[in-house]
Amino acid sequence: MRIILSRKGFDSSKSNGVSNGNQPSPILPDGTLLSLPIPDKQGNNTFSSLSWKDLNYYNDIIYSLKPKTIIKPEHSCHLDPDLRKDVKDRFPGWKPAFGQAGSALSHLRKNNVGIGDLFLFLGWFRQTEYLDGILKYKKGAPDIHIIYGYMQVGEIITSFDNVPAWLKAHPHVSDGNIRGNNNAIFLPKENLSFLPYKKGCDVLDYRDNRVLTKEGLSKGCWKLPDCFKNVNITYHPHPWRDDYFKSAGRGQEFVMEATPEILEWVKQIIQ
Repeated sequence: MRIILSRKGFDSSKSNGVSNGNQPSPILPDGTLLSLPIPDKQGNNTFSSLSWKDLNYYNDIIYSLKPKTIIKPEHSCHLDPDLRKDVKDRFPGWKPAFGQAGSALSHLRKNNVGIGDLFLFLGWFRQTEYLDGILKYKKGAPDIHIIYGYMQVGEIITSFDNVPAWLKAHPHVSDGNIRGNNNAIFLPKENLSFLPYKKGCDVLDYRDNRVLTKEGLSKGCWKLPDCFKNVNITYHPHPWRDDYFKSAGRGQEFVMEATPEILEWVKQIIQ
């Protein structure tokens, strides 16, 4: 079994010259980790078309948190991994899905990622609060990397000729995003093989042990347990400093073998 630390959502970098959001996703006051999907000129969802409970993604979250954002309500986005059913209208039969393509998919294939392997989705987050009824970043709250969801792979789709209706809206299926043989969609198992009472894919709320960032350091400096020191992690040939793990500035998918000790760490995060 392999574990893939998969970095997703808004970040401070650019893809093909387009900003990836350039602000942290919010840790909402109730503890919800709401990962914001990156801008995508070919996306079939706009930021203003998505909502979580009574919060519009653009008006009540992105703009409220950063009024000087260059993102506009009509800008389209890449809703992937697509983990939350209620952010938009769905076709019957919807289930979570995660697409990957290009060099990132080639990296997964090179490292034999397949059925039964586990993605842990992480992103850049900051605590928020309501001030006079408007959502704002909490003053002095640090930027952190935190694990906000997971998926154990149950199926991999690489042929898009006869995908089910509920999947056709996914950005890796919709027109303009087909990438031939270098495109795939990962679907989850019904339940986790190592925690059978838990769903095979789910989102996670804020909890201290889901935070990767070491307190007092920049978000890319992680407090991984010592059991990671004996494991090869892709994109990380020499990651360890005196007392923290320095995560790579580039790369989406960091693949490693699931040793018994690391799997125990995963269980504590998910349970």
